Parts: sequence; structure tokens; C-alpha cells
Amino acid sequence: MRIEFDAEHCVGHALCAAAGPDVYHLDDAGYCIPPSREVVAPELVDQAYRGAEACPERAITVVDD
Repeated sequence: MRIEFDAEHCVGHALCAAAGPDVYHLDDAGYCIPPSREVVAPELVDQAYRGAEACPERAITVVDD
């Protein structure tokens, strides 16, 4: 499982970080910092999905490999 992030669609709602604080982090302006994980750890899978689903701009996609 990995996370794909489209920074051009992020407008800074910060809902991803609220729903998945251990997966999604914000920069000083409140925009999501692209997750550095190519593979999501098993204990963070729920947060990865919750954060992606919370994004109203659909800038985040969780991909099952």
C-alpha cells in the first residue's frame, strides 16, 4: 500500500492531518506535506484511508499494491 499525493489540488483544508495525524503532516502555511512513505506501515493503514477520504479536493489516493 502506498499514498499518491497531488500537491496541485491541495488547498489547505488540513482535514487529512486531522483524520490521519500520524500519516499526514502540514507545512507552516497549512498545506499537506507529501507523505514520504512509499509503503504505509500496517498500523497506519486506517489513518491513511481516513485522511484520503477526508480530503474534499481528492488530492490524496491510497493505492493497494
